[in-house]
Amino acid sequence: MTSATVLDMDKVKIDPAWALRVPANLALRRQVLPFAMLDGKLYVACIDTADQTALEAIERFTGQKPHPMLADRESLQRALTRVYSDGPRPSVRISPNAAATETPGDDAVALSADLMHAAVIRQASDIHIEPGRDNLRIRFRVDGALEEYQRLPSSVETGLISRLKVVAGMDIAEKRAPQDGAFTHKIGTGANARTVDIRAATLPTKYGEKMTLRLLGLQTGTLTLENLGMGTTDLERIFHVLSQPHGLILLTGPTGSGKTTTLYAAIHQLMQMAELNIITIEDPIEYDIPGVAQVEVDSAEKVSFNKALRSVLRHDPDVVMIGEIRDADTVDVAVKAALTGHLVLSTLHTNSATSAVTRMADLGLARYMIAATLRLSVAQRLVRKLCQNCRRARPIQEAEAGALGMHGSTANVYDAVGCLYCAGRGYVGRIGLFEILSVDEEMRARIADGASEGELTATMKSKKMASLLDDAAQKILAGQTTVREVLQAVATC
Repeated sequence: MTSATVLDMDKVKIDPAWALRVPANLALRRQVLPFAMLDGKLYVACIDTADQTALEAIERFTGQKPHPMLADRESLQRALTRVYSDGPRPSVRISPNAAATETPGDDAVALSADLMHAAVIRQASDIHIEPGRDNLRIRFRVDGALEEYQRLPSSVETGLISRLKVVAGMDIAEKRAPQDGAFTHKIGTGANARTVDIRAATLPTKYGEKMTLRLLGLQTGTLTLENLGMGTTDLERIFHVLSQPHGLILLTGPTGSGKTTTLYAAIHQLMQMAELNIITIEDPIEYDIPGVAQVEVDSAEKVSFNKALRSVLRHDPDVVMIGEIRDADTVDVAVKAALTGHLVLSTLHTNSATSAVTRMADLGLARYMIAATLRLSVAQRLVRKLCQNCRRARPIQEAEAGALGMHGSTANVYDAVGCLYCAGRGYVGRIGLFEILSVDEEMRARIADGASEGELTATMKSKKMASLLDDAAQKILAGQTTVREVLQAVATC
Protein backbone atom coordinates (compact mmCIF):
# COMPACT_ATOMS: atom_id res chain seq x y z
CA MET A 1 0.00 0.00 0.00
CA THR A 2 1.53 3.29 -1.11
CA SER A 3 1.20 6.75 0.37
CA ALA A 4 -0.97 7.68 -2.68
CA THR A 5 -3.64 5.23 -1.61
CA VAL A 6 -6.78 6.96 -0.32
CA LEU A 7 -7.99 5.17 2.80
CA ASP A 8 -11.65 4.48 3.41
CA MET A 9 -11.71 4.86 7.19
CA ASP A 10 -15.12 3.18 7.42
CA LYS A 11 -13.32 -0.08 6.61
CA VAL A 12 -10.27 0.45 8.82
CA LYS A 13 -9.96 -1.22 12.24
CA ILE A 14 -8.62 1.56 14.47
CA ASP A 15 -6.16 0.64 17.21
CA PRO A 16 -7.11 2.72 20.29
CA ALA A 17 -3.68 2.09 21.83
CA TRP A 18 -2.41 4.77 19.43
CA ALA A 19 -5.51 6.82 18.62
CA LEU A 20 -6.21 7.73 22.24
CA ARG A 21 -2.68 8.99 22.90
CA VAL A 22 -3.51 12.10 20.91
CA PRO A 23 -5.74 14.77 22.53
CA ALA A 24 -9.18 15.04 20.97
CA ASN A 25 -8.88 18.77 20.29
CA LEU A 26 -5.69 18.24 18.25
CA ALA A 27 -7.13 15.35 16.24
CA LEU A 28 -10.43 17.11 15.52
CA ARG A 29 -8.90 20.49 14.72
CA ARG A 30 -6.16 19.20 12.39
CA GLN A 31 -8.16 16.22 11.05
CA VAL A 32 -5.52 13.62 11.93
CA LEU A 33 -5.92 10.14 13.41
CA PRO A 34 -3.13 7.70 14.40
CA PHE A 35 -4.76 4.34 13.72
CA ALA A 36 -2.21 1.50 13.45
CA MET A 37 1.36 0.42 14.15
CA LEU A 38 2.56 -1.89 11.39
CA ASP A 39 6.10 -3.06 10.66
CA GLY A 40 7.47 -0.48 13.08
CA LYS A 41 5.63 2.42 11.44
CA LEU A 42 2.88 4.51 13.07
CA TYR A 43 0.29 5.18 10.38
CA VAL A 44 -1.72 8.40 10.60
CA ALA A 45 -4.84 9.11 8.55
CA CYS A 46 -5.12 12.73 7.46
CA ILE A 47 -6.52 14.95 4.72
CA ASP A 48 -3.23 16.83 4.30
CA THR A 49 -0.16 14.61 4.35
CA ALA A 50 2.07 17.71 4.26
CA ASP A 51 0.75 19.17 7.54
CA GLN A 52 4.08 19.07 9.36
CA THR A 53 2.78 20.95 12.40
CA ALA A 54 0.16 18.27 13.07
CA LEU A 55 2.61 15.43 12.40
CA GLU A 56 5.18 16.90 14.79
CA ALA A 57 2.50 17.22 17.48
CA ILE A 58 1.54 13.56 17.00
CA GLU A 59 5.19 12.56 17.33
CA ARG A 60 5.41 14.42 20.65
CA PHE A 61 2.37 12.64 22.07
CA THR A 62 3.11 9.15 20.76
CA GLY A 63 6.90 9.04 20.80
CA GLN A 64 6.82 7.60 17.28
CA LYS A 65 7.59 9.17 13.92
CA PRO A 66 4.25 9.29 12.06
CA HIS A 67 3.75 7.89 8.58
CA PRO A 68 0.95 9.98 7.00
CA MET A 69 -1.72 8.34 4.83
CA LEU A 70 -4.23 10.25 2.74
CA ALA A 71 -7.78 9.43 3.86
CA ASP A 72 -11.18 10.07 2.37
CA ARG A 73 -12.40 13.28 4.04
CA GLU A 74 -15.93 12.13 4.92
CA SER A 75 -14.93 8.70 6.21
CA LEU A 76 -12.13 10.28 8.27
CA GLN A 77 -14.63 12.67 9.84
CA ARG A 78 -16.85 9.75 10.81
CA ALA A 79 -13.87 7.89 12.28
CA LEU A 80 -12.83 10.94 14.30
CA THR A 81 -16.36 11.25 15.63
CA ARG A 82 -16.36 7.59 16.70
CA VAL A 83 -12.97 7.78 18.41
CA TYR A 84 -13.28 11.19 20.04
CA SER A 85 -17.04 11.16 20.63
CA ASP A 86 -16.54 12.41 24.18
CA GLY A 87 -14.88 15.55 22.83
CA PRO A 88 -12.05 17.33 24.61
CA ARG A 89 -12.17 16.20 28.25
CA PRO A 90 -9.66 15.82 31.08
CA SER A 91 -8.03 12.45 30.75
CA VAL A 92 -5.13 10.54 32.18
CA ARG A 93 -2.43 9.43 29.76
CA ILE A 94 0.03 7.14 31.48
CA SER A 95 2.89 5.82 29.39
CA PRO A 96 3.11 2.02 29.25
CA ASN A 97 6.80 2.46 30.12
CA ALA A 98 6.15 4.69 33.14
CA ALA A 99 8.06 3.94 36.31
CA ALA A 100 6.23 1.97 38.97
CA THR A 101 6.57 4.89 41.36
CA GLU A 102 4.35 7.15 39.23
CA THR A 103 0.81 7.65 40.50
CA PRO A 104 -2.35 8.77 38.69
CA GLY A 105 -3.48 11.06 41.50
CA ASP A 106 -7.27 11.33 41.39
CA ASP A 107 -7.44 10.32 37.72
CA ALA A 108 -8.85 6.81 38.32
CA VAL A 109 -12.23 7.98 36.97
CA ALA A 110 -10.69 9.20 33.72
CA LEU A 111 -8.50 6.11 33.39
CA SER A 112 -11.44 3.73 33.80
CA ALA A 113 -13.46 5.73 31.26
CA ASP A 114 -10.54 5.63 28.82
CA LEU A 115 -10.23 1.85 29.11
CA MET A 116 -13.90 1.31 28.38
CA HIS A 117 -13.87 3.81 25.54
CA ALA A 118 -10.83 2.07 24.02
CA ALA A 119 -12.57 -1.31 24.33
CA VAL A 120 -15.62 0.03 22.47
CA ILE A 121 -13.43 1.45 19.69
CA ARG A 122 -11.63 -1.88 19.36
CA GLN A 123 -14.99 -3.74 19.54
CA ALA A 124 -13.74 -5.87 22.41
CA SER A 125 -16.03 -8.24 24.27
CA ASP A 126 -13.97 -8.26 27.50
CA ILE A 127 -11.44 -6.15 29.37
CA HIS A 128 -8.93 -8.01 31.57
CA ILE A 129 -7.17 -5.97 34.27
CA GLU A 130 -4.35 -8.17 35.57
CA PRO A 131 -1.91 -7.18 38.36
CA GLY A 132 1.62 -8.53 38.08
CA ARG A 133 4.91 -8.27 39.95
CA ASP A 134 6.06 -5.12 38.15
CA ASN A 135 3.02 -3.58 36.44
CA LEU A 136 -0.68 -3.75 35.67
CA ARG A 137 -1.46 -5.44 32.37
CA ILE A 138 -4.59 -4.49 30.41
CA ARG A 139 -5.79 -6.93 27.77
CA PHE A 140 -8.82 -6.92 25.45
CA ARG A 141 -10.58 -9.94 23.98
CA VAL A 142 -11.23 -9.08 20.35
CA ASP A 143 -12.88 -11.54 17.96
CA GLY A 144 -12.32 -14.27 20.54
CA ALA A 145 -8.56 -13.68 20.86
CA LEU A 146 -6.74 -11.87 23.68
CA GLU A 147 -4.49 -8.97 22.77
CA GLU A 148 -2.47 -6.70 25.01
CA TYR A 149 -3.63 -3.08 25.08
CA GLN A 150 -1.48 -1.41 27.70
CA ARG A 151 0.84 -1.88 30.67
CA LEU A 152 0.44 0.58 33.53
CA PRO A 153 2.41 1.22 36.72
CA SER A 154 1.36 -1.02 39.62
CA SER A 155 0.59 2.12 41.60
CA VAL A 156 -2.59 2.75 39.57
CA GLU A 157 -4.14 -0.61 40.46
CA THR A 158 -5.76 0.33 43.79
CA GLY A 159 -7.42 3.48 42.47
CA LEU A 160 -8.59 1.88 39.22
CA ILE A 161 -10.02 -1.27 40.82
CA SER A 162 -11.67 0.75 43.60
CA ARG A 163 -13.30 3.07 41.08
CA LEU A 164 -14.69 0.15 39.08
CA LYS A 165 -15.88 -1.58 42.25
CA VAL A 166 -17.81 1.51 43.30
CA VAL A 167 -19.70 1.85 40.01
CA ALA A 168 -20.33 -1.92 39.89
CA GLY A 169 -21.85 -1.94 43.37
CA MET A 170 -19.12 -4.03 44.99
CA ASP A 171 -17.57 -3.77 48.46
CA ILE A 172 -14.31 -1.86 48.01
CA ALA A 173 -13.06 -3.03 51.42
CA GLU A 174 -13.35 -6.72 50.47
CA LYS A 175 -10.17 -7.77 48.66
CA ARG A 176 -9.83 -11.42 49.68
CA ALA A 177 -13.02 -12.84 48.20
CA PRO A 178 -14.33 -12.89 44.60
CA GLN A 179 -17.13 -10.43 43.85
CA ASP A 180 -19.58 -9.82 41.02
CA GLY A 181 -21.28 -6.63 39.96
CA ALA A 182 -22.73 -4.68 37.04
CA PHE A 183 -23.06 -1.14 35.76
CA THR A 184 -23.97 0.89 32.71
CA HIS A 185 -21.38 3.15 31.09
CA LYS A 186 -22.17 6.05 28.76
CA ILE A 187 -19.93 6.58 25.75
CA GLY A 188 -20.04 9.81 23.78
CA THR A 189 -22.25 12.89 23.94
CA GLY A 190 -25.32 14.24 22.16
CA ALA A 191 -26.48 12.34 19.09
CA ASN A 192 -23.43 10.06 19.28
CA ALA A 193 -24.12 8.97 22.86
CA ARG A 194 -24.61 5.30 23.60
CA THR A 195 -24.73 3.18 26.72
CA VAL A 196 -22.90 -0.08 27.30
CA ASP A 197 -24.01 -2.65 29.87
CA ILE A 198 -20.99 -4.06 31.69
CA ARG A 199 -20.65 -7.10 33.97
CA ALA A 200 -17.74 -6.98 36.40
CA ALA A 201 -16.02 -9.73 38.37
CA THR A 202 -13.00 -9.67 40.68
CA LEU A 203 -10.65 -12.44 41.76
CA PRO A 204 -7.91 -12.21 44.42
CA THR A 205 -4.48 -13.14 43.01
CA LYS A 206 -0.92 -13.15 44.32
CA TYR A 207 -0.21 -9.58 43.26
CA GLY A 208 -3.64 -8.02 43.75
CA GLU A 209 -7.18 -8.23 42.47
CA LYS A 210 -7.76 -9.28 38.87
CA MET A 211 -10.87 -7.72 37.37
CA THR A 212 -12.69 -8.79 34.24
CA LEU A 213 -15.27 -6.58 32.54
CA ARG A 214 -17.70 -8.11 30.04
CA LEU A 215 -19.15 -5.58 27.59
CA LEU A 216 -22.62 -6.73 26.56
CA GLY A 217 -24.50 -6.16 23.34
CA LEU A 218 -22.05 -3.92 21.50
CA GLN A 219 -22.97 -4.97 17.96
CA THR A 220 -26.75 -5.22 17.82
CA GLY A 221 -27.09 -3.40 14.52
CA THR A 222 -26.02 -6.46 12.49
CA LEU A 223 -27.84 -9.02 14.62
CA THR A 224 -29.57 -11.00 11.86
CA LEU A 225 -29.40 -14.66 10.88
CA GLU A 226 -28.11 -13.69 7.43
CA ASN A 227 -25.08 -11.92 8.95
CA LEU A 228 -24.00 -14.87 11.11
CA GLY A 229 -22.51 -16.84 8.23
CA MET A 230 -25.22 -19.40 7.49
CA GLY A 231 -25.57 -20.82 4.01
CA THR A 232 -28.77 -20.51 1.97
CA THR A 233 -29.92 -24.07 2.73
CA ASP A 234 -29.36 -23.64 6.47
CA LEU A 235 -31.26 -20.34 6.48
CA GLU A 236 -34.21 -21.95 4.69
CA ARG A 237 -34.32 -24.72 7.32
CA ILE A 238 -34.29 -22.24 10.19
CA PHE A 239 -36.88 -19.93 8.61
CA HIS A 240 -39.17 -22.93 8.04
CA VAL A 241 -39.00 -24.01 11.69
CA LEU A 242 -39.40 -20.44 12.97
CA SER A 243 -42.62 -20.14 10.98
CA GLN A 244 -44.12 -23.09 12.89
CA PRO A 245 -46.36 -22.32 15.91
CA HIS A 246 -44.74 -24.73 18.36
CA GLY A 247 -41.77 -26.98 18.94
CA LEU A 248 -38.26 -26.88 20.42
CA ILE A 249 -35.20 -25.29 18.79
CA LEU A 250 -31.83 -25.96 20.44
CA LEU A 251 -28.48 -24.21 19.93
CA THR A 252 -25.50 -26.32 21.01
CA GLY A 253 -21.79 -25.73 21.41
CA PRO A 254 -19.17 -24.86 24.03
CA THR A 255 -19.05 -21.59 25.95
CA GLY A 256 -18.18 -18.69 23.65
CA SER A 257 -19.41 -20.32 20.45
CA GLY A 258 -22.06 -17.67 19.77
CA LYS A 259 -25.17 -19.61 20.79
CA THR A 260 -26.85 -16.68 22.55
CA THR A 261 -26.16 -14.35 19.61
CA THR A 262 -27.88 -16.81 17.28
CA LEU A 263 -30.86 -16.97 19.65
CA TYR A 264 -31.18 -13.19 19.59
CA ALA A 265 -30.95 -13.15 15.81
CA ALA A 266 -33.75 -15.74 15.68
CA ILE A 267 -35.86 -13.54 17.98
CA HIS A 268 -35.34 -10.58 15.63
CA GLN A 269 -36.42 -12.76 12.70
CA LEU A 270 -39.58 -13.87 14.55
CA MET A 271 -40.50 -10.25 15.30
CA GLN A 272 -40.32 -9.45 11.59
CA MET A 273 -42.50 -12.42 10.67
CA ALA A 274 -45.52 -11.76 12.91
CA GLU A 275 -46.91 -9.87 15.90
CA LEU A 276 -45.95 -12.17 18.77
CA ASN A 277 -45.82 -12.21 22.56
CA ILE A 278 -42.15 -13.11 23.14
CA ILE A 279 -40.68 -13.64 26.61
CA THR A 280 -37.03 -14.46 27.34
CA ILE A 281 -35.36 -15.85 30.48
CA GLU A 282 -31.66 -15.00 30.54
CA ASP A 283 -28.55 -15.00 32.72
CA PRO A 284 -27.56 -12.27 32.05
CA ILE A 285 -29.56 -10.18 29.56
CA GLU A 286 -26.94 -9.47 26.88
CA TYR A 287 -28.97 -7.46 24.36
CA ASP A 288 -31.89 -5.14 24.92
CA ILE A 289 -34.67 -6.03 22.47
CA PRO A 290 -37.51 -3.47 22.32
CA GLY A 291 -40.90 -5.18 22.30
CA VAL A 292 -39.69 -8.31 24.10
CA ALA A 293 -40.29 -9.04 27.80
CA GLN A 294 -36.84 -10.02 29.09
CA VAL A 295 -36.49 -11.69 32.50
CA GLU A 296 -33.10 -11.90 34.20
CA VAL A 297 -32.26 -14.86 36.42
CA ASP A 298 -31.42 -13.82 39.98
CA SER A 299 -28.16 -15.16 41.41
CA ALA A 300 -29.88 -15.35 44.82
CA GLU A 301 -32.23 -17.96 43.31
CA LYS A 302 -35.32 -15.80 43.79
CA VAL A 303 -35.72 -16.14 40.02
CA SER A 304 -34.23 -19.38 38.68
CA PHE A 305 -34.65 -20.65 35.12
CA ASN A 306 -37.15 -23.24 36.32
CA LYS A 307 -39.21 -20.84 38.48
CA ALA A 308 -39.22 -18.14 35.82
CA LEU A 309 -40.27 -20.58 33.09
CA ARG A 310 -43.21 -21.87 35.10
CA SER A 311 -44.36 -18.31 35.72
CA VAL A 312 -43.80 -17.19 32.12
CA LEU A 313 -46.18 -19.84 30.81
CA ARG A 314 -49.02 -18.09 32.68
CA HIS A 315 -48.48 -14.96 30.58
CA ASP A 316 -49.78 -16.37 27.28
CA PRO A 317 -46.47 -16.34 25.36
CA ASP A 318 -46.21 -17.33 21.70
CA VAL A 319 -42.42 -17.69 21.93
CA VAL A 320 -40.25 -18.46 24.95
CA MET A 321 -36.47 -18.13 24.87
CA ILE A 322 -34.54 -19.83 27.69
CA GLY A 323 -30.91 -18.77 27.99
CA GLU A 324 -29.75 -22.28 28.87
CA ILE A 325 -31.22 -25.67 29.76
CA ARG A 326 -29.18 -26.67 32.79
CA ASP A 327 -31.13 -29.36 34.63
CA ALA A 328 -33.90 -31.95 34.44
CA ASP A 329 -36.58 -29.60 35.79
CA THR A 330 -35.90 -26.94 33.16
CA VAL A 331 -35.84 -29.37 30.24
CA ASP A 332 -39.07 -30.97 31.51
CA VAL A 333 -40.94 -27.64 31.63
CA ALA A 334 -39.43 -26.52 28.30
CA VAL A 335 -40.56 -29.67 26.51
CA LYS A 336 -44.03 -29.49 28.02
CA ALA A 337 -44.26 -25.87 26.85
CA ALA A 338 -43.28 -26.96 23.34
CA LEU A 339 -45.95 -29.69 23.46
CA THR A 340 -48.68 -27.27 24.50
CA GLY A 341 -48.45 -24.81 21.65
CA HIS A 342 -45.37 -22.67 22.36
CA LEU A 343 -42.25 -22.18 20.28
CA VAL A 344 -39.32 -22.67 22.66
CA LEU A 345 -35.73 -21.66 21.90
CA SER A 346 -32.80 -22.55 24.15
CA THR A 347 -29.17 -23.68 24.37
CA LEU A 348 -27.36 -26.80 25.53
CA HIS A 349 -23.67 -27.46 26.21
CA THR A 350 -23.00 -30.28 23.75
CA ASN A 351 -20.48 -30.69 20.93
CA SER A 352 -22.70 -31.63 17.99
CA ALA A 353 -26.26 -31.29 16.75
CA THR A 354 -27.09 -34.97 17.32
CA SER A 355 -25.60 -35.02 20.82
CA ALA A 356 -28.41 -32.69 21.93
CA VAL A 357 -30.69 -35.73 21.76
CA THR A 358 -28.33 -37.74 23.96
CA ARG A 359 -28.02 -34.86 26.43
CA MET A 360 -31.79 -34.48 26.82
CA ALA A 361 -32.13 -38.22 27.33
CA ASP A 362 -29.39 -38.05 30.00
CA LEU A 363 -31.46 -35.39 31.76
CA GLY A 364 -34.26 -37.94 32.08
CA LEU A 365 -36.45 -37.04 29.12
CA ALA A 366 -38.20 -39.94 27.36
CA ARG A 367 -37.11 -40.50 23.77
CA TYR A 368 -40.67 -40.21 22.45
CA MET A 369 -40.95 -36.77 24.12
CA ILE A 370 -37.74 -35.61 22.43
CA ALA A 371 -39.00 -36.87 19.08
CA ALA A 372 -42.36 -35.15 19.54
CA THR A 373 -40.95 -31.71 20.37
CA LEU A 374 -37.49 -31.23 18.84
CA ARG A 375 -37.72 -29.40 15.52
CA LEU A 376 -34.16 -28.21 15.01
CA SER A 377 -30.77 -28.73 16.66
CA VAL A 378 -27.97 -26.38 15.63
CA ALA A 379 -24.31 -26.93 16.59
CA GLN A 380 -22.03 -23.96 16.04
CA ARG A 381 -18.53 -22.57 16.51
CA LEU A 382 -16.98 -19.16 15.95
CA VAL A 383 -13.84 -18.53 13.90
CA ARG A 384 -12.13 -15.30 12.95
CA LYS A 385 -12.81 -13.87 9.49
CA LEU A 386 -9.89 -13.16 7.21
CA CYS A 387 -9.23 -9.57 6.21
CA GLN A 388 -10.18 -9.48 2.54
CA ASN A 389 -7.61 -6.76 1.82
CA CYS A 390 -4.49 -8.71 2.74
CA ARG A 391 -5.27 -12.46 2.79
CA ARG A 392 -2.69 -14.55 0.91
CA ALA A 393 -3.55 -17.63 -1.18
CA ARG A 394 -1.48 -20.84 -1.20
CA PRO A 395 -2.02 -24.52 -2.12
CA ILE A 396 -3.50 -26.62 0.65
CA GLN A 397 -1.07 -29.01 2.34
CA GLU A 398 -1.75 -32.75 2.28
CA ALA A 399 -2.02 -32.98 6.08
CA GLU A 400 -4.49 -30.07 6.14
CA ALA A 401 -6.63 -31.62 3.44
CA GLY A 402 -6.74 -34.90 5.38
CA ALA A 403 -7.72 -33.15 8.62
CA LEU A 404 -10.55 -31.37 6.84
CA GLY A 405 -11.83 -34.49 5.08
CA MET A 406 -10.67 -33.16 1.69
CA HIS A 407 -8.25 -35.98 0.83
CA GLY A 408 -6.39 -35.42 -2.42
CA SER A 409 -7.54 -31.81 -2.79
CA THR A 410 -5.20 -29.35 -4.52
CA ALA A 411 -7.37 -26.31 -3.91
CA ASN A 412 -6.06 -22.99 -2.69
CA VAL A 413 -6.54 -21.87 0.92
CA TYR A 414 -5.70 -18.54 2.50
CA ASP A 415 -3.47 -17.30 5.32
CA ALA A 416 -3.70 -14.16 7.44
CA VAL A 417 -1.13 -11.46 6.67
CA GLY A 418 -2.00 -8.13 8.28
CA CYS A 419 -2.47 -4.68 6.75
CA LEU A 420 -3.64 -1.17 7.56
CA TYR A 421 -7.30 -2.13 7.24
CA CYS A 422 -7.12 -4.82 9.94
CA ALA A 423 -4.59 -3.03 12.19
CA GLY A 424 -2.01 -5.66 11.27
CA ARG A 425 -4.01 -8.55 12.74
CA GLY A 426 -5.00 -10.29 9.50
CA TYR A 427 -8.56 -10.80 10.75
CA VAL A 428 -11.68 -8.63 10.94
CA GLY A 429 -14.66 -9.91 12.90
CA ARG A 430 -15.86 -13.48 13.27
CA ILE A 431 -18.08 -15.88 11.34
CA GLY A 432 -20.05 -18.90 12.47
CA LEU A 433 -19.62 -22.53 11.47
CA PHE A 434 -22.92 -24.39 11.56
CA GLU A 435 -24.24 -27.95 11.66
CA ILE A 436 -28.03 -28.14 11.47
CA LEU A 437 -30.09 -31.21 12.31
CA SER A 438 -33.57 -30.75 10.87
CA VAL A 439 -35.99 -33.22 12.46
CA ASP A 440 -38.30 -34.59 9.78
CA GLU A 441 -40.53 -37.68 10.01
CA GLU A 442 -37.69 -40.13 9.40
CA MET A 443 -35.40 -38.46 11.93
CA ARG A 444 -38.26 -38.29 14.43
CA ALA A 445 -38.79 -42.04 14.10
CA ARG A 446 -35.07 -42.71 14.54
CA ILE A 447 -34.99 -40.61 17.73
CA ALA A 448 -38.10 -42.33 19.15
CA ASP A 449 -36.62 -45.76 18.40
CA GLY A 450 -33.53 -44.92 20.51
CA ALA A 451 -31.00 -44.51 17.70
CA SER A 452 -27.48 -43.79 18.95
CA GLU A 453 -25.64 -40.54 18.31
CA GLY A 454 -23.56 -42.19 15.59
CA GLU A 455 -26.67 -43.55 13.88
CA LEU A 456 -28.33 -40.14 13.94
CA THR A 457 -25.18 -38.59 12.47
CA ALA A 458 -25.19 -41.18 9.68
CA THR A 459 -28.84 -40.35 8.94
CA MET A 460 -27.90 -36.66 8.79
CA LYS A 461 -25.19 -37.40 6.22
CA SER A 462 -27.59 -39.51 4.13
CA LYS A 463 -29.91 -36.49 4.01
CA LYS A 464 -27.09 -34.18 2.84
CA MET A 465 -27.09 -32.17 6.07
CA ALA A 466 -23.64 -30.57 6.31
CA SER A 467 -21.47 -31.25 9.36
CA LEU A 468 -19.43 -28.56 11.11
CA LEU A 469 -16.37 -29.72 9.20
CA ASP A 470 -18.22 -29.61 5.86
CA ASP A 471 -19.35 -26.04 6.53
CA ALA A 472 -15.84 -25.10 7.67
CA ALA A 473 -14.28 -26.52 4.50
CA GLN A 474 -16.60 -24.43 2.33
CA LYS A 475 -15.69 -21.25 4.23
CA ILE A 476 -11.96 -22.05 4.00
CA LEU A 477 -12.14 -22.53 0.22
CA ALA A 478 -14.14 -19.30 -0.09
CA GLY A 479 -11.33 -17.43 1.67
CA GLN A 480 -13.46 -16.47 4.66
CA THR A 481 -11.22 -18.07 7.28
CA THR A 482 -8.04 -20.12 7.69
CA VAL A 483 -7.29 -23.79 8.19
CA ARG A 484 -5.66 -22.98 11.52
CA GLU A 485 -8.75 -21.20 12.84
CA VAL A 486 -10.97 -24.13 11.90
CA LEU A 487 -8.72 -26.80 13.38
CA GLN A 488 -8.61 -24.86 16.65
CA ALA A 489 -12.41 -24.62 16.77
CA VAL A 490 -13.58 -27.99 15.41
CA ALA A 491 -12.39 -31.39 16.63
CA THR A 492 -11.41 -33.59 13.68
CA CYS A 493 -10.93 -36.89 15.46
